[in-house]
Amino acid sequence: MTGQKIVTPSAESLASSAQAAAGKGLPPVHLWNPPFCGDLDMRIARDGTWFYLGTPIGRPALVKLFSSIIRRDGDDYFLVTPVEKVGITVDDAPFVAVDFEKKGDALVFETNVGDKVTASADNPIRVVRDAQTGEPSPYVLVRANLEALIDRKSFYRLVDIGETTQVDGTDWFGVRSSGEFFPIIPAAELK
Repeated sequence: MTGQKIVTPSAESLASSAQAAAGKGLPPVHLWNPPFCGDLDMRIARDGTWFYLGTPIGRPALVKLFSSIIRRDGDDYFLVTPVEKVGITVDDAPFVAVDFEKKGDALVFETNVGDKVTASADNPIRVVRDAQTGEPSPYVLVRANLEALIDRKSFYRLVDIGETTQVDGTDWFGVRSSGEFFPIIPAAELK
């Protein structure tokens, strides 16, 4: 016996550890390197709904707490506290950008958990198009390789304020924020 306590991950233990580590701002999950405790039956759906054991988590404060301790390592997502690290499933992106406002030359997005992020060189907007249908999936970087899927109504509003600019010799339709241009679609493909 090494004397090390075996931890069985649960939503309750994660919430307790996250609350204990909470302070001003987001916890420094990038600095924590606890042992991997296994996967938890927790999933974030594409629409931003969090599920635990197949049931939606109905308490917004609990979802906000969990969202403050999410980390992405490679292609995998984890909830991390100083004492445990558990794997979770994310269908698309861990956050959804549910609205934005234009402040001067900046676009400030708000996520489904209340985070605000200004699109900029450090927090870029990117658009991935489905190879078969061409349908766009727009994202904005929220923090440390964690993105928010920009919801449909917000994306339509972005398109309304878009412009065409030349990028590397090709005309692109896109949006500007904080002095940066973010391409959405080649201008030649606009109908």
